[in-house]
Amino acid sequence: MSAYPLRANMADSRPRPAAAHGGTPVVELCHVRKRYAGGVDAINDIDVRICAGEQVAVVGPSGSGKSTMLHVMGTLERPSDGEVWIAGRDVSKLTDHEVASLRARAIGFVFQQFFLLDSLTALDNVGLGLLYQDVGARERRARAAQALARVGLAGRIAHRPSELSGGERQRVAIARAIVGRPQLLFADEPTGNLDSHTGAQILDLLQQLGREAVTLIVITHDHEIARRLPRRITMRDGQVASEEVAR
Repeated sequence: MSAYPLRANMADSRPRPAAAHGGTPVVELCHVRKRYAGGVDAINDIDVRICAGEQVAVVGPSGSGKSTMLHVMGTLERPSDGEVWIAGRDVSKLTDHEVASLRARAIGFVFQQFFLLDSLTALDNVGLGLLYQDVGARERRARAAQALARVGLAGRIAHRPSELSGGERQRVAIARAIVGRPQLLFADEPTGNLDSHTGAQILDLLQQLGREAVTLIVITHDHEIARRLPRRITMRDGQVASEEVAR
């Protein structure tokens, strides 16, 4: 049972999402649906609970709903129905400004596309991750340098994206995602633009960060990548088809 109460208009008898293990829930989806124009349900009746420190793969083919699930879990989109709790907050009760603040404080994102600004150095690209946390310029630069060192790029802080390899650019993107010290790190097809060797290194890095108190959720279509994570949620036709937890 979640430590967080259901909204008053939700019956207490409704089942809560299953947890892979005991611990403090960081993400909870309860009977979540996302419907787009035309009456299409991208996800429907999703029940998921992810606890602090878990490493989870959400896997499925194109069109299975995994990207929509990421958008809802990452507070990038609000659900059409159901409850979404992030870091103990009921997202439905938050204003758009409060949701943006929660996202900036609690969530980091790594995408297949690196989304780095070519005009900025690696240091300044990473510092952008702190712009919405009211952090002064000097501290932003210091924390950005620490984050780059953490991903193995201490010697590349003055380089621009065009001067970095694909793997290095993804490491910069990861540093930007973790510089705000989030509780949740979402990685959406993080190895999709990389060769297999570099991709394996990036996944190793993400898992290492996950072991350092960041809850890691990887969205992927690749079952080989998914098998590297202890918990796997398989999506099909907008619903959770199965869950596996490594023992």
